[in-house]
Amino acid sequence: MDMGLSLKGRVAIVTGGAGGIGSATCRLLTERGAKVVVADLDGERAAALAADLPDALAVKVDLASEAEIENLFSKTLDAYGRLDILDNNAALLGADVVQADHDIANMTTELWDRTFAVNTRGTMLCCRNALKIMEKQGSGAIINTASNLALQGHVIQAAYSASKAAVLQMTRSIAASHGKRGIRCNSVLPGLTGTKAALADLPPRLRQIVEEETLTPYVGDPMDIAETVAFLASDAARSITGQMIVVDGGTSVHVPGFARFTEMIAGG
Repeated sequence: MDMGLSLKGRVAIVTGGAGGIGSATCRLLTERGAKVVVADLDGERAAALAADLPDALAVKVDLASEAEIENLFSKTLDAYGRLDILDNNAALLGADVVQADHDIANMTTELWDRTFAVNTRGTMLCCRNALKIMEKQGSGAIINTASNLALQGHVIQAAYSASKAAVLQMTRSIAASHGKRGIRCNSVLPGLTGTKAALADLPPRLRQIVEEETLTPYVGDPMDIAETVAFLASDAARSITGQMIVVDGGTSVHVPGFARFTEMIAGG
């Protein structure tokens, strides 16, 4: 392994760590040498994953609860005495939320507040706790998972995309305020990623549309996100901070109707 990519001796918290992207990230960070805290709302799944990793810790946490977030960081310090990496990967994406998150005209206040409570406020609280620890150490890396929807208008997921756009600005703010203290903060912006949760209820026609509008020959999978997080957490990325790394196969960078244009050109 390139020593610049090594995470040996470092301690990482991964929120949403028991999910598709989260579990892939936990495994990769462990392979690179980090000790990982698997933080997830599903305590049983988090415990099962931690038991399968060397020197890992599982903590059940609801990111809508400030007290539970503070408990997460307290348990991390009790177990390892430091924190080098925070991967804010968790988001409110339950089926009930996704089905109700449409346009602003039909948005309930309750859904908007629930989404921001986890995706934005929860991320802020995790960052705040991490920064207090990292400031004393004089080093640390925070990676906030946003979404390519934070860059695009859409007919649905108005609350989700707005909450993730706020995370982008939070990332820049932390990079600006704490860079001189040895702390870097970046955002990873996934597109549709091939997790079981993302694909389970996706209508075949919708998946076809996404595949057609993706510039790469494939839709990304959890390891694509995990590799990006591990890189940003490493010394190989020591001069990268305040940045948005979009990992969506190019779906957010092309002209509208890319797939139709491609068909027209191919057809002569």
